Amino acid sequence: MAEPAIAQKSPYGVEVEEGKTYFWCACGKSANQPFCDGSHQDTEFLPAKYEAQESKQVFFCGCKRSNTQPLCDGSHNEL
Repeated sequence: MAEPAIAQKSPYGVEVEEGKTYFWCACGKSANQPFCDGSHQDTEFLPAKYEAQESKQVFFCGCKRSNTQPLCDGSHNEL
């Protein structure tokens, strides 16, 4: 299985809006990190859908190695 590109070795803090849907970049190639811009087309990766249940700040994974994708679980600390 291919490894995704590491976009950054820290999470992306994002203010999400209740009821809005976000598509997190899983391949690491998007120029619109942490969100998908379609750059995964030549990879085996697909973006992960995130639906905000409330308006708040969340931390999307930047290293693309989190076990709780699309959110950060601290996996970047092991890189």
